[in-house]
Amino acid sequence: MALTTQDFVTAAKAEINECSIQEASEKLQQGALALDVREPQEFMQAHLPSAVDVPRGVLEFRVDAHPKLQDKDQEILVYCQAGGRGALATKTLQDMGFTRVTNMLGGFAAWSEAGFEQTKDPAEWNE
Repeated sequence: MALTTQDFVTAAKAEINECSIQEASEKLQQGALALDVREPQEFMQAHLPSAVDVPRGVLEFRVDAHPKLQDKDQEILVYCQAGGRGALATKTLQDMGFTRVTNMLGGFAAWSEAGFEQTKDPAEWNE
């Protein structure tokens, strides 16, 4: 029997930490790095303030070279649009040796719906 996308997400969620958008906001205020794993077009439309964009599809290839992802013990808040890609990315980062990664439940959609701050600042794209 072939696995489905949901099977992969469910398996990842069983092995990662997740937090609410309220907890995510607190983590960011305490200095966590926001890692947006959506596609560049999604990121350019709007994203969390000071987030860095490393799309899920190229995460494994770009993490080691990204200047803001050199400390594997830093607090990282991962998010995508709804939570699935974020869960997969969080599990991947854990597998790559990152020790403090958390997926934001509900993703950017939940963050936006709750009215939390977002930006479109082009100076932050792919820092």
